[in-house]
Amino acid sequence: MAAFTTPDGITISHDVTGDGPPVLLLHGFPQTRAMWHAIAPELAKTFTVVTADLRGYGASTKPAHMKDMSFRAMAADQLALMAHLGFDQFHLVGHDRGGRTAHRLALDHPAAVLSLTLMDIVPTHLLLNDLTQQVARAYYHWFFLAQPAPLPETMIARDPDAYFQSCLAGWGGGMDSFDATALDAYRASWRDHDCIRTMCNDYRAAIDVDFDHDAIDLGQTVDCPALVLYGVDGIMGRAYDVAATWADRLLQVQSAGLPGGHFFPDTHPEETAKALLTFLTAQV
Repeated sequence: MAAFTTPDGITISHDVTGDGPPVLLLHGFPQTRAMWHAIAPELAKTFTVVTADLRGYGASTKPAHMKDMSFRAMAADQLALMAHLGFDQFHLVGHDRGGRTAHRLALDHPAAVLSLTLMDIVPTHLLLNDLTQQVARAYYHWFFLAQPAPLPETMIARDPDAYFQSCLAGWGGGMDSFDATALDAYRASWRDHDCIRTMCNDYRAAIDVDFDHDAIDLGQTVDCPALVLYGVDGIMGRAYDVAATWADRLLQVQSAGLPGGHFFPDTHPEETAKALLTFLTAQV
């Protein structure tokens, strides 16, 4: 594990493996960079692979204020990390919150992103602005976690394993499909009360900060090669034509459904790595 402190004083924990064109992998909620444990080694045969904990997650800094958990702030961290590592341009892959961070990074800093892969998300503004009953029921956590502090923090802290494992099992297809070592890393992170607070602030910021950023940028597109992956058995795959939600935002987009639910990188890492390698090697 390595650590880099940004000019804003945020320490980002990360790992670097392999050699070749740089690829940055960003995890989602409620995970850490450990989610890439089976995928990063496959990519590292061809690429320099950077896996990083988002601010507020894992071993990275847990900011005090809600606004500091915006996707724009998270994206700035990762851009600074890659510059520190000597990569002014890189391929970018994100799942869940990492995907939303990756989309924001590509909007704010398009010259840095050689290609963009988004996993099992639809655009944040679309999800919140055109919310359906089906999605609201399944993704209730967006609104539970966004309730004023300390209500969700207090409730979750009573038994964080029970709450966060209900998220993994509910969206991913059962706890037995997750790697035991990765689960240990996730549990160590979400048992930290500061991490519970910053994860709640992540969802508060999505509504109170990121939605407005996205509204301003509704007409902005991403021009680099892009790949949208989604779990064919997941909530997004059932509720949306996922590829279509990105058609007016990503100008060079291709898409594919992969086995499993929302957490297919965890539960089907071989298929995920294959899809990433096929796409990424075509860009170099």
